[in-house]
Amino acid sequence: MEPLSFQEYICSLDPATLPRILRICSGVYFQGSVYEISGNECCLSTGDLLKVMAVVLQKVVCEDTETGQTTELPPTFKGEWGCPAPARSPWVPSSPGRPSQPPWAQPHCPTGLFQPAPARGPYQTLRGHVPEGGRQQGLTLHQALGQWDGRLQPLLCPAVGPHALLLRPVYEVHAAMHLRRDVVKIPSTLEVDVEDVTEEAQHIHFARPLLLSEVLGMEDVLPAQAEILEGPAGAAVFKSTWVLRLQRGQQLQLHSCSRTWRVLASAPSSGRHFLLSSTYQGRFRLRPRQFTGVQELAASLQPGQQLRVVVTRDCEGRGDDVPPLGVGDRLEPQRLQGNGPSTRLLCHRHGEEEEEGRELLLPLDLGGGFVEEMCDSKKYGLAELLERQVLPCEVRVVASDPGLERDALGALPALRLEARLNQPFLVGSFCQEPEEGFEIPPRWLDFSLLLSEGPVRPPVPCTRWSRVEELTEAFYYQLLAQLPGSTAPPPPRPPKPTQAGTGPGGRRPSAPGPSAPGPLPVSIRPAPPLPPLPASPRLSTPRQHGRRGPPRDAGTDSNSTEHDYETVDDNIQKTICKMKAIFPF
Repeated sequence: MEPLSFQEYICSLDPATLPRILRICSGVYFQGSVYEISGNECCLSTGDLLKVMAVVLQKVVCEDTETGQTTELPPTFKGEWGCPAPARSPWVPSSPGRPSQPPWAQPHCPTGLFQPAPARGPYQTLRGHVPEGGRQQGLTLHQALGQWDGRLQPLLCPAVGPHALLLRPVYEVHAAMHLRRDVVKIPSTLEVDVEDVTEEAQHIHFARPLLLSEVLGMEDVLPAQAEILEGPAGAAVFKSTWVLRLQRGQQLQLHSCSRTWRVLASAPSSGRHFLLSSTYQGRFRLRPRQFTGVQELAASLQPGQQLRVVVTRDCEGRGDDVPPLGVGDRLEPQRLQGNGPSTRLLCHRHGEEEEEGRELLLPLDLGGGFVEEMCDSKKYGLAELLERQVLPCEVRVVASDPGLERDALGALPALRLEARLNQPFLVGSFCQEPEEGFEIPPRWLDFSLLLSEGPVRPPVPCTRWSRVEELTEAFYYQLLAQLPGSTAPPPPRPPKPTQAGTGPGGRRPSAPGPSAPGPLPVSIRPAPPLPPLPASPRLSTPRQHGRRGPPRDAGTDSNSTEHDYETVDDNIQKTICKMKAIFPF
């Protein structure tokens, strides 16, 4: 077919034939031009293909054929029975015998309906099939638009005006485009020419990009091969090398959804943070917990679990009610008693071999140091440990994972297991290395990709590298704050910048020989010197009143630090004597 304007094609389109495929022939949108249309970005250039999915009427512009005035009608226009007619001067009869309706209102046609107008000039009368009784009762707005045959046709509508009208509908076209995730919305008034290529373009597939998080709900398409269109945005999640390779153009194999759970862990000694998979094969041993006060002891009580601690730091008593605690005392916290500020922790202090134990009521604000008394030396797997122990807990890796060449957890003196996470993961691999796999968390590490067509049967990769993933510090604190009931501490402050002339910790490095002193703190830094006063005659304005001294020798160096006293002028002495006489003191 010959190219048509977009407006002309859409107005003559039969909705029953949708979808239709159009090719952009020419128009105002050129290569690389991006416009925002109805809240959607759309770039149309010559040769682009559109798959028209739906057409929605937005409004109808009515043009008066005599005055050129335009009026916009909504799709729900019903004249006096629906939305109000456009504002006009009211028709007021001048005499009782004058008709109550304007002269252009026909008695047989309701004011909200349209009637064909007599042809004048280049316009023709309404053609096509007219509903039965339509010429006597009129046409609705949608019926009038349904008679479109590609040419403007004058109509009469008393609710709009007395003259013939030309109806120009404006549609919103919903179309799909290649590599567009969302449906593109385009107004039909765009000044572009299009050509219908539906018959010859039946084999064309409009590829729709997906987010990796969307693939989680599409397990029926897995396994599949995909190409990354845009890499992950935002802060880094893992410190692994495979994350850096998730860039635009990279080919991936997506195998399946992972059913493993994870454990969030941190190393207090080094400040490192990890995510352990349930497939981790290392062995753990429980470490005794340490407490810095009675408040922490009370918070660690669990129903059905016995806790025994040993005092590691002397604690002074509080009168007869709270006896002092000494290093080596063995306590067994039992339960809380009281409410509000008077709440106490009931503990049983075990005595020596010949002594009996004693019940103590310790206030929650009492300090001190305690360490858990533990005799368990058994080695646990990760799943067995979580069944026995309530998180958080401290452990030590006593046997590294044999499947890992280098287990980062084996060299850590202590590991704190904080929470269990049931986050969905996708098993993937690079097409260049299909045997080495990794597990991607789409909700944390999302990016856009394009799935390839056709079935794929890649080999199942080994995901041993995902058993231990080291987290970035920023993501660790972000994840910790999202845990239910979390009271995550704020991330540590960055170190202060080292001042010039000082070493780490604020100490000055020792160096042979004299060195310039470093800058002082602002609070003790001396104020800048004042500018010097202008020179003045020596005898007219003495600068200092002091004891008399010998007059300066003209040859004495002005920079001399000897007793440099100035003589008092005789006029000043006379003035002082007069003041003493008037004000005796």
